[in-house]
Amino acid sequence: MSSLCISTVARRCLRWTAIACVIAISGVAMAQNTEQLLNVALGEQAKTGTEAKRSQLRVAQLADEGTEYFGDYRVTLQQLDRLKIYNGNLELLVRDQQNEKTSIGRQLEDFADVEQGVVPLMYELVASLRAFIALDLPFSSKERGDRVERLQNNMDRSDLTVSEKYRQIMDAYQIEVSFGRTIETYPASLTIDGAQRKVDILRVGRILLAYQTSDQSMTGYWDKSGRQWVDLDDEYRRSIADGIKIAKKQAAPTLLKLPISAPEDLR
Repeated sequence: MSSLCISTVARRCLRWTAIACVIAISGVAMAQNTEQLLNVALGEQAKTGTEAKRSQLRVAQLADEGTEYFGDYRVTLQQLDRLKIYNGNLELLVRDQQNEKTSIGRQLEDFADVEQGVVPLMYELVASLRAFIALDLPFSSKERGDRVERLQNNMDRSDLTVSEKYRQIMDAYQIEVSFGRTIETYPASLTIDGAQRKVDILRVGRILLAYQTSDQSMTGYWDKSGRQWVDLDDEYRRSIADGIKIAKKQAAPTLLKLPISAPEDLR
């Protein structure tokens, strides 16, 4: 009976030992499985973190791109607004140019009608100027005559516009008008008593044209009614000499005693 008890106990001990071994082996296996699961979990977590970082970087990149695109969009809208304003201004310019073109067309038509009346008028102006100079005091005769000849020749020139021809005629008239309010002197050669003599011509506006020799021995003036040079008395010799000095700016202006004809009665 004792042997039977020992055997029973021994079997129980072996059974518990086997159970303990199984449990131990199972624990080790479970620990190994847990460690493997933990490693897998940590690996997945690390992988997830990496992916999260990548995603965050992508989100930031997309945000930056979105901001840049929005900025480009705003710039494009501003450019579009400016383009609309520019196009509107161009439309106004085109409309204004069209109106100007129409106006110029009408002016050209009117100018053709005006030109038909202006050209005959210019011929009359040149002829009148020529006649006026011929009847005027004979001062600067060559210069004034050449000016009229140029105006006459201009009328037959095709390279000059009508307006330019008219302008030159008006300039010539202005020059003639200016002679009436100026005083001048210049050297000339006159036939006096059948002999050529060098004299100084004195012109005072259009009221007097006189001459005097350099030695003041001979003094005279242009007689409008007789259309000839007439000798002056000695009482005018000093005044004519002073007038020549004033015209040469060698003396200050002063009152002069001059042989001025009385105005003619045109009635």
